[in-house]
Amino acid sequence: MAKMIHSMIRVLEEERSLSFYTQAFGLEIADRLDFDTFTLIYLSNSESEFELELTVNKGREEAYDLGNGYGHLAVSVSDLDAEHQRLTDLGLNPNKIVEFNRDGALLARFFFITDPDGYKIEVLQRHGRYK
Repeated sequence: MAKMIHSMIRVLEEERSLSFYTQAFGLEIADRLDFDTFTLIYLSNSESEFELELTVNKGREEAYDLGNGYGHLAVSVSDLDAEHQRLTDLGLNPNKIVEFNRDGALLARFFFITDPDGYKIEVLQRHGRYK
């Protein structure tokens, strides 16, 4: 059985991205591997073993084209309203909270936030299948 261990995104400015992911989700550097033409930065926190890998290609100056294939990353939180307020207070501009119902029952409460490179992150209230 395979175990998912990380997801990778390419980012333009290392410090800007580290600041965002630290402030928004409490992710810290678990490992940093520096190579001649790129750097790999693995981020994690105590909530999960799953890591976000940031790839910084040295010398790149133009933003990445995210194309139409990328969807989003997702995280879950215990208090969605408090998290939304915290991110708002930090000036990170989360989208409005949405309630998604199915067959008359709450399926999910969530909002999206966008990182400095345009990647979408869904923030879900821990509920049902979204633990």
